[in-house]
Amino acid sequence: MQTVTTLPQLRQAVDELRKSGRIALVPTMGALHEGHLTLMREAAKVGQHVAASIFVNPRQFGPNEDLDAYPRQLAEDSAKLEAEGVSLLWAPDAEVMYPPGYATNISVSGVSTGLCGGNRPGHFDGVATVVCKLFNQVRPDFALFGEKDWQQLAVIRRMARDLDLVLPSVDRIHGVPTIREADGLAMSSRNAYLSAEDRAAAATLPRAMREAIARIGASQEVHATLAMLEDELLGAGFASVDYAELRDADSIKVLEANNSNARLFVAARIGGTRLIDNMEVI
Repeated sequence: MQTVTTLPQLRQAVDELRKSGRIALVPTMGALHEGHLTLMREAAKVGQHVAASIFVNPRQFGPNEDLDAYPRQLAEDSAKLEAEGVSLLWAPDAEVMYPPGYATNISVSGVSTGLCGGNRPGHFDGVATVVCKLFNQVRPDFALFGEKDWQQLAVIRRMARDLDLVLPSVDRIHGVPTIREADGLAMSSRNAYLSAEDRAAAATLPRAMREAIARIGASQEVHATLAMLEDELLGAGFASVDYAELRDADSIKVLEANNSNARLFVAARIGGTRLIDNMEVI
């Protein structure tokens, strides 16, 4: 695996890889877990070469969020990527990604409204901006993202569609189903922040979501069902619930009743850690 940290190195490496096949990119912020590695394996199914990026993007963190505390473990992450057969690791620092005088921002409206977009102002501007830059830098044939961050995936697809991106085109931006722990909790780098007690209580989140989905699927009233979900989380030890909402999977618009494209979105805080999850309503 080749690791590059400057744009000239990256362009040379990408040009060499492209001579022998298509490139599939998996953007990450590091602290890799099995969910990330699953993305690498899925990328290898669509591209002859897998490129990964590791960049903790300051523009998607708010002033009171965990930028400084976000885990950085490049050596360990590099070993994991090499073991998965990744061809190229792009690991720029902030000065390379945002050089002096940088003044451009991408804002995607509509799908960024509400949910994490409402609770984290400016977050999706930072996501759209850095992902667009990564696409332009690596010029991948495919890009893969986890469905745990469903709203993020919707923002990236909207951005690619609206800006007429070619490498990758919107139809080659793939979502990969959420990878879960044995107790159902969605894998996340932030799970490492949880104490043993909070980690045990966190399993209530996916369980309560599945119960709510069953009730919604049985035509029980949506608002009452979501209120029950919030009460269950608070009763299990969660400090607060940022949101528990039923939304359309494509438009991310709020739904008052179930439909064939509904998805349940939840964000809740436990022990100082913010956990997010989403599930299809069947």
